[in-house]
Amino acid sequence: MFKDKNVLVTGGTGMIGRELIDILLQRGANITVCDLFDPCDIENIKFIKKDLRYLDQCMEVCKNKNFVFNLVGIKASPKMCAEQPADIMVPMMMFNTNMMHAAMSNKVEWYLYTSSVGVYQPAEVLYEDDVWSTQPSKNDWYGGWAKRIGELQAGAYGVQYKNKNISIVRPANVYGRYDNFDPENAMVIPALIRKAHKSQVLEVWGDGTPIRDFIHAKDVARGMIHAVENKIIDPINLGSGDGVQIKTIAETIAREFNRPIKWLPVKSPGDPRRVFDMTRAKSYGFNTTVSIEQGIKDTIDWFLKNKDSVDNRFNAFKKEVI
Repeated sequence: MFKDKNVLVTGGTGMIGRELIDILLQRGANITVCDLFDPCDIENIKFIKKDLRYLDQCMEVCKNKNFVFNLVGIKASPKMCAEQPADIMVPMMMFNTNMMHAAMSNKVEWYLYTSSVGVYQPAEVLYEDDVWSTQPSKNDWYGGWAKRIGELQAGAYGVQYKNKNISIVRPANVYGRYDNFDPENAMVIPALIRKAHKSQVLEVWGDGTPIRDFIHAKDVARGMIHAVENKIIDPINLGSGDGVQIKTIAETIAREFNRPIKWLPVKSPGDPRRVFDMTRAKSYGFNTTVSIEQGIKDTIDWFLKNKDSVDNRFNAFKKEVI
């Protein structure tokens, strides 16, 4: 399907993008990556740097593309969600709206939109069809609505132009190589890895009881390819379907670094439980392959080998977004 086709990956230097590029290269695609960072260590791709908040630049990058995988977004910590919601919602709305419009205007064969677990209202199990009868969690309020509007936009094109060529994936809590290890805005797994590396005691917010659904970036990339190859137009969850306590994550990381854990129960742990129902994705033939233990060990090994470049990357990012 992808052999000799022109494929655009936005946000392609991030952890999902790297895994996706590997698969597309194996499929023989002609890949263009659009991102803030120059992927100097990736061979056999074309790299362009554009500001995707602007429609004219989105139109330019989508020109003559057969497939577009839109992975660009802002991965924010609970602290950033609470204190800097405009810095999350506004650029995401601009990325989403302009990229999808540009791709449809350029008549791409297929477009993949990356949504988020943030679109869901808290529940024991998160089902795809529940989204539009509920509201996002207050912990993901602004980012969740931004992602929902992108999904709604996809539906609008389908209604008006009768061209159903957009896949929507909703990844769970993604982690892996090339993650955001920024100490201020990292998500739980990279944040704990960073803390365990820097400190003799691993401090963890909350009491460890919240349950989350984690998925390795490699499996997310596989799910994206699967959605496009199978022309899936129903929104699909990409997760493990298995809940893991934050306590288990912390203990796994602490063991790898040989650190004791200090719990900080005065800090809010967020929603108590969020686990994906994976029935729909499995019905289309998708299953995950990376266990949480394997994934955390792989992420730690990569971080330890690349911690200097990780710091340089996110210092550069801060300069770009100011």
